[in-house]
Amino acid sequence: MTREDWDRLRALGLGDEDCLEVAHVVGIFNHLTRLADGFGIPVDPRTLAAARGGAPLQHPAPEQAAPDPAR
Repeated sequence: MTREDWDRLRALGLGDEDCLEVAHVVGIFNHLTRLADGFGIPVDPRTLAAARGGAPLQHPAPEQAAPDPAR
């Protein structure tokens, strides 16, 4: 990231701790991506499709617990 990138984040109201969190998330993402590439782990087809402008990924709906018969 460049100084201008940080300045844009600060203009949005992010402080030092917020910018540090951004740096951590970006760093971890880059690390994990390089690790996956190094091990030859293929990218999930849905993720590839979303990256190419397809439907965005969504979290699955949470499973509903079965009713407790004791209640």
